[in-house]
This record gives sequence, structure tokens and C-alpha cells, in this order.
Amino acid sequence: MVRVWLSLLLLGLAGLAGAQAEPVPKHDMAAKWLTRQAVARPLAVAASFDAKGRLWAAWVESGQLRVAQSDDGRHFTWPVLVNPVPETIAAEGESRPQIALGDDGTLHVVWSIALAKPYTGHIRYSRSTDGGRSFSPPITLNDDQAEISHRFPALLVDGKHVFIAWLDARDRQAAQVAGEKFAGASLYFAESKDGGASFGANRRFAQHSCECCRLALAWHQARPLAFWRHVFDGNVRDFALAQLTEPTAIQRASDDAWRIEGCPHHGGSLAADKWGGLHMVWFTQGQTRQGLFYRAYDGKRFSAPIKFGNDAAQAGHPVVLATGDRITVAWLEFDGKANRVWLMQSKDRGRRWSKPRMVASSEGAADYPILLDRKGKPRLVWHTEHEGLTVQDLAK
Repeated sequence: MVRVWLSLLLLGLAGLAGAQAEPVPKHDMAAKWLTRQAVARPLAVAASFDAKGRLWAAWVESGQLRVAQSDDGRHFTWPVLVNPVPETIAAEGESRPQIALGDDGTLHVVWSIALAKPYTGHIRYSRSTDGGRSFSPPITLNDDQAEISHRFPALLVDGKHVFIAWLDARDRQAAQVAGEKFAGASLYFAESKDGGASFGANRRFAQHSCECCRLALAWHQARPLAFWRHVFDGNVRDFALAQLTEPTAIQRASDDAWRIEGCPHHGGSLAADKWGGLHMVWFTQGQTRQGLFYRAYDGKRFSAPIKFGNDAAQAGHPVVLATGDRITVAWLEFDGKANRVWLMQSKDRGRRWSKPRMVASSEGAADYPILLDRKGKPRLVWHTEHEGLTVQDLAK
């Protein structure tokens, strides 16, 4: 396991906006820059590997989004500011910045900002076309500028094609004005075909999503697919699948019968393998089943849900990653003393699974686990209060 402290790197760098990201000397980084500092900043981070295997991380401090990269997982470049003017950026739990890289090296970042009214926000976007040395002026993606909820963004990039989706309250607001009932929120997206240089008009692909559960995106047979907690008839909040560009084809992905008057703040995770199979994990407290579950979809039928995790340890916030035939699932548990990341893997695309094992632990506050593909190998990225940012090779 590699241990990285996001510390002095995150302090007092306002003057670096748009400047070249100069690497910190490795001996200084190890001896000085990785010292933990008592600063107030969210634990939520965004991370992604580029085609060369370099790790890119984005985090929020003092209302500014900062980005840095590491060649070895230990030594990071000086952070570069994405938004020179501080904003009230959401960076906790289900709502956090997102980062992804295009095949040409373009770096895309998206985040949401809070507005004056509770539970309201806008979706913001910026990109770097010079290797993270500078970022374009941030833009607001939601073309509805009302002070309502546009939050919980998800980012998907494939070459020049960029999709950004989010939870949106404009339809609920319109229904309320008309004196009609409206369950949950809606799902909207903005699409760019030129690598983020421009975006088309906002498009809706589903109504009646849960209000505060993150959605997951994945490329499936060259099309963008979404996985989210949907509000079905009777206020049942189970999961659904749909192509962003085919909004009428909503498919039910779980049948847990979870009736809850409100959003559980517990979204799911989705991965697509190179053979076209889909893999999904989620949390539920439904009448049919409770806990964490995995299932696969081969394009024709869903596999039976497989339960995992220790309910007594509050198992939650699962993520799934597909790398070749290997499917990796990670989740968070708390035993009353420490947060622990647990892992299980399948080497045959979800047919058989290894025995779950604990791979990381922290007695301080902790972010949710992140699974990333590094040159076809799975990596765990985890940010904690005491250990800082850790990167672990899971291809064993």
C-alpha cells in the first residue's frame, strides 16, 4: 500500500491558478510536504488514472477545486486551481467533484455548487487541454438557472465524447406550480462531441429519480448507460437502467420493494466489461431483501442478486470495477472503532467470487472507497483523516 498525505499541497496555493504545475522534489515531498496539517477540508476526493498510468486527484479546499497528478502514487505535482474565484462546492458523501481524462489527454472536471436556498445548486464544468497546467474558465451546464436543485453530477468521457448527467428538480418545480404531485427529481444530461469545447442543450432522460442518491454512468456497447435509484409506483425506491440517448427505454434493475418516504443518500455503482456484460452493486432496505447486493446483466437477463457485506457493521457505499475477466467489488464497514474497506473479486466475470477480505482500515474519519482501472489492473484509492490518500494494487 502506498501512503500519501494530501497536506501542505492543499494549502495557500491561490496564486497558482493557470500556472504551470511544477513537480515538487521527491525528497522534499517525502520528508516535508507529506506532513499532516490541521486544515478544514472535505475528505471527498475525485481520482482517475490516465493512459500512461498517472494518477490524477481533485479535491476541494477553501471553496476552490484543486488538481494534481502523480507518476508513482507517492509524489504529486503542485496543485493547480480550477476555479480561481471560491465557490460553495459540494464535496461530501454522495455529492462530490468528478474527474476524467479523454484519449487525447484532455482533463475534464465537473462539480456542483450550493446556492442560497437549502438543497439547491448548479452544475459547473472546466477542462484542461495542456496536461493540467491550466483550466478553462468554469461554466454552468444546467441551462435552467432557477434556484432549485441541480446536483450530484456524474461524468463519462470517451475520446471527444463527453456526457455529464445530474439530478435536477426543474420538473418537480413545474409540477408544484401547476398544483400537481411529483415524486423525486429528474435526470438531465449535457453532451459534448468536441471534447468539452461546447455542450448541447440539456436533455432529460428520466423523471422520478431519488433526490439525493448519486447516479452511475458507464459506456455500454459504445452508448452511455445510467444506473440510478428510481421512484417506482407506490414510492418504491429500487434501481433502474437506461441509455441516456434513449429516454423511453427505462429498465428495472432491482426488485427489492424498498418503500421509503425520502432519499436514503445511497446510490449504486455500475461497470461494463469488454464483452458487453454489465455489473452493478447497490444498497437496499426493502421488503424483499436488505443489505448490499451484486448482480450482472448480459443484455437479455439479470443474474440472481448476490448478497455481500456485514449488516451488523453498517456495510454500505459499494463500488464495482470491471478489468478484463476480473470483477472487483469494494465497500465500507464500521465496527464501532474503525472504518474498514472490504473486497471481493471474481476472475470469471461474476460467476464465482473470492472470500471477502479486509484490505484497508482507519480509526479516523474516512471517505468512500474508489475503484480505478490502471492499465487493466484494479486499484483502490481511499482518503482518510489519519492515513491521507492511499493507493493499493488489487491485482493479486
